[in-house]
Formats: sequence, C-alpha cells, structure tokens
Amino acid sequence: MNEDQVVVALSGGVDSAVAAALLVEQGKSVVGITMRLYDASGSKASSGGRCCGPKDIEDARRVCEHLGIPHYVLDLSEPFMESVMDDFAGAYLAGETPNPCARCNQYIKFTPLLKHAQALGINTIVTGHYAKLVDGPDGRQLHRGEDGSKDQSYFLFAMPWESMPNVEFPLGHYTKDQVRAMAEKFDLPNATKKDSQEVCFVPDGDYTGFVAKHALKRGKSLPVAGSFVDTSGQVLGSHGGVHNFTVGQRKGLGNVTGSEVRYVVDINPDSAEVVIGDKAAAQKITALVRDVTWLGDASPQSVKASVQVRYRAKPVASEIEFLSDGTAKISFEAPTIAAPGQAAVFYQGDRVLGGGWISRESKN
Repeated sequence: MNEDQVVVALSGGVDSAVAAALLVEQGKSVVGITMRLYDASGSKASSGGRCCGPKDIEDARRVCEHLGIPHYVLDLSEPFMESVMDDFAGAYLAGETPNPCARCNQYIKFTPLLKHAQALGINTIVTGHYAKLVDGPDGRQLHRGEDGSKDQSYFLFAMPWESMPNVEFPLGHYTKDQVRAMAEKFDLPNATKKDSQEVCFVPDGDYTGFVAKHALKRGKSLPVAGSFVDTSGQVLGSHGGVHNFTVGQRKGLGNVTGSEVRYVVDINPDSAEVVIGDKAAAQKITALVRDVTWLGDASPQSVKASVQVRYRAKPVASEIEFLSDGTAKISFEAPTIAAPGQAAVFYQGDRVLGGGWISRESKN
C-alpha cells in the first residue's frame, strides 16, 4: 500500500471537490471515484444538484481534469438498491421513518468503496463530510464537525468502526463558508454549484410517490387506505396510506386537526391505522433501539450520554442500557418524540459513541 495515495469519493458537489483539492495541494497522489448509485437518466436528478445524475458525474470528471487526477466511475447501484432504496421504501410501508444517508454511509461508502480502493492498492478513502476523526486512547474517535450548522456526524454513527483508520474527513475543521472560499481559490469548475437538499434518489421530494412506485417495481403490495383514530380507537377520518406519515408529524393530517395541535402518535401498518393525539401522547420517556453500533472495542453495560433522535434535533440527556440481544434501552431525562426507524445517536460532548435504529417495540 502506498501511504501517499488516497481515493476521494467525488459526488460532483463542492464539498468533495474541495476535499480532493486540499489533498492535491498537500502533495498526495489522489484518485477520484464517483459512485453511480442509481440510474437518474431522464429524471430531475439528471439536471444536476443531486448525486448520481449524469450532470453530477460529469461535474466530478471536470473537477478531476482540473486537478490533474484520474477519475473512475464505480457502479454500486445493486447494493445501493438493496441496502438503501429498498430499506427506504420498506420502512415507510412498515410505519417507520427511514434515514437513507446513514444507511448509505453504513453499507456503501465505507464498505464496498473501501474494498475497491484497496483493490487498487490504496488504503485510505476520503469524503467531504463535515465531521472529525480524532485519535484517542482507545483508537479512532468520531466527533462533530467544526461547523455546527453543517455537522454530519449524526449520519456517520453506523460506519464500521474497523474502517475508521482508513478514512479521512478533511473538511471537519472548516465551516461551509470557508469551503466555498477554498472552492473559489482553487478555481474549481463547480465552485458555485448549489448544495443538494433532497434525498438523492427522490430529487422531487415526493417521498410517498417514490414509495408507491418502488413497491410496484420490487413486487411489493401498494400501500392501502386506512383510518385516523384517536388514542382510544375512535375513528377521526380517513387517509391514503400509512406511508404518508411519520411519528411526530403535525401537518398533512386532513380534517382531523381541529383547533388543537395534533400529532401522529403511532402508525399501525397491519390495520392501516394512524393514531392521532396531543404532544404528550407522542412523546416517550424510553425507547428501544435495534442494530446498535458502538464505535469502540466493546460497549459497556450502561452509559450516560446525550441522545439525538433526528438530524436537527437537540440532544437529550439520557441513560443507555445495552442489552444482550444487540439492542439498547434509552431512558430520556425529558419526554421526547422518537420516531421508529430513525437513528438515535449517542454523544458525549462532541464525540459520537455509537447509535442504533429506533424500534416500534419498547422495553419498560
């Protein structure tokens, strides 16, 4: 392995382009790889601004040409379909709220991409994530990025811990404004390109439309209409399918909102019922998380930490008990809306300890 060689995952966006430029400036031998994760041809994504579109692949190629580095396109569409897109649609059909960016980081960017880099004789992959990797007494640690408004550590909690020594996040110590300024300084061809705002494979933002189409494409049953009910089971109205809702949702509840603020409290895909109640009914003091990741040698029996249950949510002081079946029970110090399917990420200060996926089940 040549320690001066690195692979940079280039999406076609500004962040990964600046990461590549910084490494070239440092004298590294850089190879750019763009992952083709799904076929965006003929869709809104093909016009650019969403990773995977033909325009974005072309933008990545132009960046590499400008920097004088080789560029390759790696087709990971099959594992992306199975690990991310199928999971996204399946979660909504099951009454859960998916997190495709975290799934992509877990199964695509730091697993098959690293293996392909190592097949080229390169042991380090670099991305444009706003997060830090810090060497600690127990190995590499994942920390929040410098720019709190852009920090992406929440989406990285499930990256394989054993891959962390082979990963670099050069933008973790910069703000977005500084990165934009560097893009201009390096005269990058995509320096003024806007950031992507939507899930890459749902560029029009129509999640429910995607779920319905994807269900048909993958031979699944289409979502069925059902009823809004209150917490006592009284029918309040009708809806077009559980995939239209997420726990904690306040808008788009038809004519059942009345003069009070109502929330989605629970979703039952078997009966196609969406339970509506007040904020207190939507909140929990405990939550069970499955598929727990611990970014260290071994998790303790319990730990006090701050738990973040949504990307923009404020972390909540909690106690986490790790159970023998690979799950963990979170006891929140303050009632919290925790949507099943979303990531619950454990922090101590700025350090990410790990996390898991909020389950519909609970353990008292």
